[in-house]
Amino acid sequence: MKAAILGYGTVGSGVYEVLQKNADVIEARSGERIDVKYVLDLREFPGDPAADVLVHDYECVVNDPEVRIVIETMGGVKPAYEFVRRALEKGKHVCTSNKELVAEYGSELLLLAKERKVNFYFE
Repeated sequence: MKAAILGYGTVGSGVYEVLQKNADVIEARSGERIDVKYVLDLREFPGDPAADVLVHDYECVVNDPEVRIVIETMGGVKPAYEFVRRALEKGKHVCTSNKELVAEYGSELLLLAKERKVNFYFE
């Protein structure tokens, strides 16, 4: 299963590291390997472990049929809301811990996920 991480700050880089370091354990427990295909960020990270999967255009993520999981780690409402909504509309599962996004749009995003038969996870 291919995943994309939206944002590569403290949280996004931590998510990337956890998915890389624990890939075998995650696969053993879930029955499917999760590979990070994209990390979306506006900045460059030369020499960073994620440099090879870094993209700057959200369209790469949302329009790639291989990407089934989107992990939003950007924070705030803009552009997180638009990116999450579009991912759900495309039938992708979304994970976030963005309290501001969930407080403002959680009901709408949950309903959209239910309509598309995908999951919208938040904690």
